Amino acid sequence: MKNKLIKFFLYIFLSLTINIHSSSDELINLNITEIEITDNGNILKGYNGGEAITDDGISILAENFEYNKILTHLIATKNVIYNDNIKEIVINADKISYIKKKEEIEGVGKVVIKDQKRNLNIFADKIFYFKKQNQIIAKGNVKIIDLKKNLTISADEVDYFKKEEKIIANGNVKFDDPLKEIIIKTNTITYFKKLEKIYSEGKTEAKISSKYVFKSSNITFNKKNMEFFSSNKTEIRDDNNSLYNLNSFHYEIQKEFLKGTQVSIVQNMDKIPSERNNYFFENGFFDLKNKIYKTGATKISLNKNMFDRSENDPRVYGVSSEHKNGITTVKKAVFTSCKKNDTCPPWSIESSLIKHDKKKKKIIYDNSILKFYNLPVFYFPKFFHPDPTVNRQSGFLMPKISSSNVLGSSISTPYFHVISENKDFTFNPVLYSKKFQLFQNEYRQENKRSSLILDFGYVNDFKSSSTKKKKDSNHLFAKFKKNLNLENFNVSDFNFFLERVNKDTYIKIFSDNFIESKIRPINYDMLKSGFDLLLENDDFLLTGGAEINEDLTKIKSDRYQYVFPYYKFTQNPIYSNYGSLNFSSSGSNVLDQTNNLKSRIINDVSFKLNDKIFEGIGIKNNINLYLKNLNSIGKNVQDYKSSPQFEVQSLIELNSELPLLRSNIEKDQTLIPRISLRLNPSDMKNHKEDKRKINTDNIFNINRLGIDDSLESGNSLTFGINYRSENREDNNKYLDFKLASVLRDDIEERIPTQTTLNKKNSNIFGSVDFNLSENINLDYQFATDNKIENFTYNSVGLNFSLNNFVTEFNFIKEDFELGNTNIFENITSFNFDEKNSLSFKTRRNRELNLTEYYNLVYEYKNDCLTAGIQFNKTFYEDSDLKPSENLIFKISFYPITSIEQKIE
Repeated sequence: MKNKLIKFFLYIFLSLTINIHSSSDELINLNITEIEITDNGNILKGYNGGEAITDDGISILAENFEYNKILTHLIATKNVIYNDNIKEIVINADKISYIKKKEEIEGVGKVVIKDQKRNLNIFADKIFYFKKQNQIIAKGNVKIIDLKKNLTISADEVDYFKKEEKIIANGNVKFDDPLKEIIIKTNTITYFKKLEKIYSEGKTEAKISSKYVFKSSNITFNKKNMEFFSSNKTEIRDDNNSLYNLNSFHYEIQKEFLKGTQVSIVQNMDKIPSERNNYFFENGFFDLKNKIYKTGATKISLNKNMFDRSENDPRVYGVSSEHKNGITTVKKAVFTSCKKNDTCPPWSIESSLIKHDKKKKKIIYDNSILKFYNLPVFYFPKFFHPDPTVNRQSGFLMPKISSSNVLGSSISTPYFHVISENKDFTFNPVLYSKKFQLFQNEYRQENKRSSLILDFGYVNDFKSSSTKKKKDSNHLFAKFKKNLNLENFNVSDFNFFLERVNKDTYIKIFSDNFIESKIRPINYDMLKSGFDLLLENDDFLLTGGAEINEDLTKIKSDRYQYVFPYYKFTQNPIYSNYGSLNFSSSGSNVLDQTNNLKSRIINDVSFKLNDKIFEGIGIKNNINLYLKNLNSIGKNVQDYKSSPQFEVQSLIELNSELPLLRSNIEKDQTLIPRISLRLNPSDMKNHKEDKRKINTDNIFNINRLGIDDSLESGNSLTFGINYRSENREDNNKYLDFKLASVLRDDIEERIPTQTTLNKKNSNIFGSVDFNLSENINLDYQFATDNKIENFTYNSVGLNFSLNNFVTEFNFIKEDFELGNTNIFENITSFNFDEKNSLSFKTRRNRELNLTEYYNLVYEYKNDCLTAGIQFNKTFYEDSDLKPSENLIFKISFYPITSIEQKIE
């Protein structure tokens, strides 16, 4: 107990001694728990907590101290707190070195400086505080928090000048203002706290409100006015995948207002380059929030695929532009879609103003001149067309001017009207110089499961050249389709169709003035009306309906054919290990030529055995069985009785072939002899007068006669051979030769005579497909009588191509039973270069010693323009239609318009 009291009084004495000694120095007083004195009292060390107080109001709290009285150098370690009560500076650190004479402080290890007067905290691995200079240097993972402005600066190193309230941050600098949602990243920043201005040096990236990312250098940020600006090249990306490039910029953050020079904007950066829009402005003001801008000289390069032609370069140039309320206006503008080159574009439109209304999806041109290779062609005071994103929009379509020796001169300006999202109407008035008019109309409607198209027109006071009388004419075409959506069917469609004209030559005469229609008859001499039903599932296909067919080439009493009703049912094949079983059924009730009635139901069953190949020999055989059941009744029809008839026919077919292959280094050769034995003990309907063609392509088909109510009667043997030689090194060189004929045990009078299959020995049918090279190909089909004395059929097709020259000759001649056709045709084309071509077509009927037509076409074509001159001469005559010669000028400015002028 006595020893403890001695130690306690000794500790008090030594403490008082330290305080007194220090105070005599009048620099630093130490209040320390444990003390160690060395170097003749010049070095003082304290442990286990204490406080150092300077004569100018600075307090340092720490666990350990080391004080050099001569150097007035104090080192405090572990949980150090530096407190400058006068300057309101607080420093927290793991270690602090303080030199009183120089008024310098060095903090090490998780150092924190709190400038309480300026609401500023500095965090770093190491801090130097120069009190006399009012400067703080922080190094390593530096983070400055401005508590008043609620912003943060982090860097590798920071210089803080207290008097000027200036901060210079270097290395991996990040400025973060979370309230304003602004982040700046750069290498060096100078921050003037009072002025609230930030200057960056070197490459700088600024992110604003997660909407814009700026990449520039030497940016100035005025926080008070909330504005960015730089005189250096800058890249800006927005949240709409647009990229801005500027030579200089000034940006007001709150207004989202951008001003810049040499502005380049790329839209749709998430797409491939060819699908982007590119804008260039010499200078401009951009209200990014309200999507408004006003600029100087303008160049706009649009999406290359905008008009479905990737080789196009659609673009607009102008002296100035502006955008407001969804409307873009380019003044003194030039537009073209042509590919860029070193010369003027093939076509362009110069306008005092081009306006794009994005809401109405319309492009409007004022005072426009259409130029062809910089030469003025047409002047338009005002016109407009839908923008490329629009599938349909109301408005006038391109006018058309034409001339005809039958109709005279004419002009038309169709008008397209969008009724609703699923309905539209086109009105096409055509005015003729011979004082009559055509009014054509088309109505379209698309519903969820149905569609309707109506094409109807009216011609008033047309004077026929054949009757010399005036008469009104009209037409009506209609098509309705509905998806019935029946539950048990993959397809369940109902179709209604109507084709009607009140003048036989109506379509032929006026078709050139019709607007394009999907439902116009393909054959101008045959009209079809009726309805049908299509049902299909995984097991079968069923079609049925009713039709009225009108042959306009026949007299009124015999031109109509009524098919009511008809059906066709086809069961999907049933397969087994032995072969396949097929079943189909069809039926119809047909009335034609006023009083000829034919009703029938036909059922077909076939069983085809799988191929059997005899190993070693290589012969491939198969056997097929065909059954046909005909149920019929007729009136005034040959072979159809007026009472119900039930007939069953059968045919057995045995096929055999022996493929032979020979190969060497140069070529592969295949020789396949084939035979087909057919046995039919039953008779067939009389089709003696039917027109049918037999050749090497169909002679081995089971229904080579193309007859549905009968199987080919009698017993016959079809034999043939197929030889093919193919060059191994060049697949373009080959020879394909086929030869076939039919033998039968007796003459069959009911088989079509034109086929010669009714004879005991039919014609010999052959074909040669000879590709001598890439340049020459010969396609020859022939038929000769069985004695090889007369050729009854010859068809020669010769195709020759050499560089840019291509010519094709076709010759067809039919004699004896096969017909009396004798036609020669030539098609020739020559491409002068990639853009210029010349083509010629002609056909001569050698039987009549008459050239049917000439067609000569010169065409110039590039990516955006097609221009051509076409000369046609026809010798066709039909009522009001007369032989004609016409010259057609046509030019297409893609995608703006197409102009055609026809002179007869």
